[in-house]
Amino acid sequence: MRPTPRTSSPRRYLMCPPAHFTVTYSINPWMDPTKPVDLPLALAQWEDLRDRYRSLGHTVELLEPDPALPDMVFAANGATVVEGRVLGARFAHPERAREADAHVAWFRGNGWADDAVRVPEHVNEGEGDFAVTASWILAGRGFRSSPLSHDEAQEFFGRPVIGLELVDPRYYHLDTALCVLDDARDEIMYHPDAFSPGSRAVLARLFPDALIATAEDAAALGLNAVSDGRHVLLPQAAVGLFEPLRRRGFEPVGMDLGELLKGGGSVKCCTQELRP
Repeated sequence: MRPTPRTSSPRRYLMCPPAHFTVTYSINPWMDPTKPVDLPLALAQWEDLRDRYRSLGHTVELLEPDPALPDMVFAANGATVVEGRVLGARFAHPERAREADAHVAWFRGNGWADDAVRVPEHVNEGEGDFAVTASWILAGRGFRSSPLSHDEAQEFFGRPVIGLELVDPRYYHLDTALCVLDDARDEIMYHPDAFSPGSRAVLARLFPDALIATAEDAAALGLNAVSDGRHVLLPQAAVGLFEPLRRRGFEPVGMDLGELLKGGGSVKCCTQELRP
């Protein structure tokens, strides 16, 4: 079978440099405050990701880091943008709560009208738990985002929201267990064991041709990836995903974000998509 022809489309991303990144508390199983962070290395790895996006023709906007918010580098968690409308975040843990205000302020200071930016009533952690395809918004719950945020997103965006229950604490956000490979074609990859039986059945019904990630590749955070429809930027340690992606016509691009993994995030966690 020939691979499906793939074309990339220019994307616009919001990122935040890890200028103050450190691990001084633990709010997910990946975080261990006893393991020091090599900050210059973290910054170099992040810059490599930023530069790779730009080399592929994408635009990268920058969010100013706050010294009091060491997790701001994980910019995907700060909001969800669909067709120019912005649903802000409301974080589950107080350590990250002020990040939500920084994201809303950025949007309001960079051309978004007030009525296009919503401060949410219910806990959601942005694109950490919301994944957008042409047909649906896939929405994670179980560890961070509230199920009530799913209805809120559906009303705000006017798109059907599919709730998915996460059951493995290592995959505490949807973007650690599932990646949208081609949003125009509703094509994804995911790790079934991260989800409840009912949610696995829903995913199998909606995405019968999805790429299924092994436990080893999921544990390398291989699903915390970003695709532009052709290039898939993913952790280089998820070696088992490279050939299956190539067989489907994608071009995998391995990235080393090992220092940022100490905070529980990789490529996607660092990348919020600004969908026009």
